[in-house]
Amino acid sequence: MGLKIGITGGIGSGKTFICRLFEALGIPVYNADEEAKRLMNTDIRIKEKLIAQFGEATYKDGLLDRAFLANMVFSDKNKLELLNSIVHPVVIQEAKDWAERQTTRYSLKEAALLFESGSYKELDYTILVTAPMDIRIQRVIERDGATEQQVQERINKQLSDEEKLQLADFVIVNDGITPLLPQVWTLHQKFLK
Repeated sequence: MGLKIGITGGIGSGKTFICRLFEALGIPVYNADEEAKRLMNTDIRIKEKLIAQFGEATYKDGLLDRAFLANMVFSDKNKLELLNSIVHPVVIQEAKDWAERQTTRYSLKEAALLFESGSYKELDYTILVTAPMDIRIQRVIERDGATEQQVQERINKQLSDEEKLQLADFVIVNDGITPLLPQVWTLHQKFLK
């Protein structure tokens, strides 16, 4: 097992795109957000707890009703914290197990809530991907078909870039102007040493 590197950034910052660049260099990436979605459908412990807390309507035909759950938790901070307290511990453990199986010099864990969940404490280094707010909002509107207000509400639920900068070891600027490849290559070379 090599170094464990976390990569995070606000919604629409371009985390996933940056991770694809690392993958092109042969680096394995664990996408915590995608794994959380998968586990909410497959992990019986999570399913039972979600049904107990949010009701039978949380699952439709055995599959998570994401719209139902999103409507419930994104308008209520306490319910969102409850959801995260159910899902995050399982995802954090899965990510640890995954990282231990990797044979490369380093691996990446991509997570939108890396700092908020506290899982960054289990990592050797963290990378923060930043982008100007207007670019982030536009990316999410185009990607998700969300309204500007919906995007802003999601942004407000995350730590600000300023807060994340205090916790990050490295920063990749994804502003559409600063070249990305040299930033990724520099970090790649550093982590290989």
